Amino acid sequence: MALLSGLAAVIIPVLLMSFAGYLWGRRRLAFDQELVTNLVTLVGAPSLVFTTLTKIHLPAVQVAMVGGAAVGCMVLFAAVAAGGLIAARLPLNVYLPSLVFPNIGNMGLPVCLFAFGEDGLALAMIYFTVVTIGQFTLGPAIAAGRFRPGLLLKAPFLPAVVAAMAVNAFGVTVPQWLVNTASLASGLTIPLMLMALGVALAELRVANLRRALVLSAARLVLGGGGGWLVCLFFGLDGVARGVVVVESAMPVAVFNYLFARLYGDQPEEVAGMVLVSTVLSYLTLPLLVAAVT
Repeated sequence: MALLSGLAAVIIPVLLMSFAGYLWGRRRLAFDQELVTNLVTLVGAPSLVFTTLTKIHLPAVQVAMVGGAAVGCMVLFAAVAAGGLIAARLPLNVYLPSLVFPNIGNMGLPVCLFAFGEDGLALAMIYFTVVTIGQFTLGPAIAAGRFRPGLLLKAPFLPAVVAAMAVNAFGVTVPQWLVNTASLASGLTIPLMLMALGVALAELRVANLRRALVLSAARLVLGGGGGWLVCLFFGLDGVARGVVVVESAMPVAVFNYLFARLYGDQPEEVAGMVLVSTVLSYLTLPLLVAAVT
């Protein structure tokens, strides 16, 4: 009973908030996805990164290990997924980003917060930052067929991480007005992420259900299993291992659909993977959380 109660406390808030967004989208109420995305990306998420990492003092070794694990996961996912897609004769530019970059923000951060508390959220922010930088540089590169390293300098999360690590390293006392401002701005991030996810799901359609099911299952299995293997390689355990596995096992990120639509890479196929993998993840989340907590 205690286990079920604990799982409900982690999963139900995520379900209800994203379902509220879904109902919002189905009722066609006004919801500016571009505005919300920019607000979260440029204001909310960097504030959440700064607030969380300055509040929780993580050992530098642990930060480096989780960051390295995030890179290791992306490399492993890319290698395995590329091999599978080539064998199946499916185009890499269409399907590879969806198998490499999971929904670490909209779903991953709330789950890590509710499952592992503030310490888990702090570690999840490290994973989130590393993978998001990869997603906004390598993701468009795969979809468009060209790499733009200059996008790395525009990643809004990187300065927030560097500032927070400098504060911790040099023992700087952050002015209370800055603490309060960052905390206020960070509060909008997770609710808006979940609402935006639900609205996006309400707008997506599945083009090829069979293919979407197979590739969505591959994303979840590859993510969970690959994340676990990477944790073994890096020697991660406890909360750090739980965060890496949970973040790795998230469904396909909505941004993959946006990139596919931007570059004309069969966006209807990617939309199906986003929708189906998210629905499947709601079924697998209880098992996943129970396994790592």
